Amino acid sequence: MKKEYLKLERVEGPLIVLGGIENVSYGETVNIKVDNDEIRKGKIIKIEGDKVVVQVFEGTSGISTVNSSVKFIGEPLMIPLSMDILGRTFNGVGEPIDSSYQVVSSYRQNINGRPINPVARKYPRNFIQTGISSIDALMTLIRGQKLPIFSGNGIAHNELAAQIVKQAKIEGATSENFAVVFGAMGVRHDDADYFKRSFEQAGVLDHVVMYINTADNPIVERISTPRCALTAAEYLAFKHNMHVLVILTDMTSYAEALREISTAKEEVPSRKGYPGYLYSDLSTIYERAGMLKSCEGSITLIPILTMPNDDITHPIPDLTGFITEGQMVLNRELNQKSIYPPIDILPSLSRLMKDGIGADYTREDHADLSSQIFAAYSKVQDVRSLAQIIGEDDLSDIDKIYLKFGREFESNFISQATDENRSIIETLDLGWYVLSLLPVSELDRMKSEMIEKYYIKNRER
Repeated sequence: MKKEYLKLERVEGPLIVLGGIENVSYGETVNIKVDNDEIRKGKIIKIEGDKVVVQVFEGTSGISTVNSSVKFIGEPLMIPLSMDILGRTFNGVGEPIDSSYQVVSSYRQNINGRPINPVARKYPRNFIQTGISSIDALMTLIRGQKLPIFSGNGIAHNELAAQIVKQAKIEGATSENFAVVFGAMGVRHDDADYFKRSFEQAGVLDHVVMYINTADNPIVERISTPRCALTAAEYLAFKHNMHVLVILTDMTSYAEALREISTAKEEVPSRKGYPGYLYSDLSTIYERAGMLKSCEGSITLIPILTMPNDDITHPIPDLTGFITEGQMVLNRELNQKSIYPPIDILPSLSRLMKDGIGADYTREDHADLSSQIFAAYSKVQDVRSLAQIIGEDDLSDIDKIYLKFGREFESNFISQATDENRSIIETLDLGWYVLSLLPVSELDRMKSEMIEKYYIKNRER
């Protein structure tokens, strides 16, 4: 027989504490009835003897120790799943917020899914064409990869993510077996509306599932938002063999919610006040992306995080970089120059790129071209630093050529319109066009046969 507890011990921020509790388990869902009217959901996050701490998803506003009753459900938070979730919008705990019906399904799944067993993983190899030159050529996105976007406040990361969704071409994916799962944590209403409009204009809205927690929603709900999104993605990918692109924004808001709840639980803080288990907590989210040997479907994850003070060594981007397979770093200086997308290629990388490019996937010159561009652009940064000291007029002739290469590389290769969709062949040809500003003697990362085949000898210097 399920008991109903009629009195709380105390209320602390987003948490409630109950005493004299028995036969409950960690992660169990509870229903909280407020003033015999409103029902809110919560989850057990701590058990000490006969005391339990419950985090309330809708927040504790209006809850007191005497006007609320608690009933334990006996199971973790589960959401109903079916193909009807496509085209729908839900809140952070899986309840519809699009003025439509709740999904009715006999299949319900625990949102606290487990990371994919490495033994069961299929190694990602298939190249995803985004139509964005700097990504396709230099930090290639592979199907089943986890590739975050490191950005900053006010930089065009939302536009970049929306463009990737609109233009991404996944090998083997059609309009029928491709889906987008969008999870938003602590975002502004206009950001959420921007993504919805972008999906609608791209004609993919009926294949998008949205889980949205806005900035004015309770912070506790942010903890479950990415888990609901990935649970839906796992259902589509591994139950219906779909290719799913998951976008999670903003992981910084998620981590800050985790810190606030950790503080309310009086846990010992770690770096910058974040809980010591931030790394393992993030890994339980990121490691749910990938491919299984037993399924045709795939989950490709692009989490977006805004680096506090543009600091890439901050715990959130630092730990994210350890777990994921690379990163796309956006640069504020390029953004201020009106270069879109403002991707800083030098700290950006894709660790799986080497296995998804080349003659079998893109073109035989791709690896050498990428390596040469990185080397040349790195030289550009050195020359620019030197020019600030001695002046551009006193530079050597070859250094002036590198400066010209850097300007053209940023304005023609990195920069493109928000609706410009370049094929991989166009991107590689453009890379050779820009590299041909440099004399052949500077192309020390290239095989001679590649130079003979692709170098533009009459390129105006």
